[in-house]
Amino acid sequence: MDDVSSALPPATSPVAPRTGPRRRDRRGRGLRGPGVLPLRPGHPELRTKRERFDDLALGIVTDIDERWQDELGLVEYAVEDAPQVPDDWDPGTVPLSSLIRGSGATPTRLVLFRRPIEHRCENRTELEAMVLTVVVEQVAELLGIEAERVDPRYDGER
Repeated sequence: MDDVSSALPPATSPVAPRTGPRRRDRRGRGLRGPGVLPLRPGHPELRTKRERFDDLALGIVTDIDERWQDELGLVEYAVEDAPQVPDDWDPGTVPLSSLIRGSGATPTRLVLFRRPIEHRCENRTELEAMVLTVVVEQVAELLGIEAERVDPRYDGER
């Protein structure tokens, strides 16, 4: 019988020490780091979904609030990721927003729920239309008027 161990290389082989800078990471994929450096240090160029949604909601809310400020009074607008629903809530429905009427010194509060709204939209155009629809319908309810009067862009067929 042949000795198999003589055909294998020795278990330990001397390794030459590294000289110079390292050109690749340990898996050979290249240097680590961001693929795109921001133009302004400290300000990332890629915005998160949350930041883009907040900007969209702020633009719509600002436009409607400026138009109806005299009738609305003090209203706080907010965006939350998802609603907290009670245990006995119907699982077939998820609220897209919440309107809490203020009284006295307490302002009215309109909260948009980002995740349920985003899940109903496939692209940016649908998202803009959905946010506009939700805000307009809540403001119309608060004012006690038809939603079509609140904003001319409102499409009641959604």
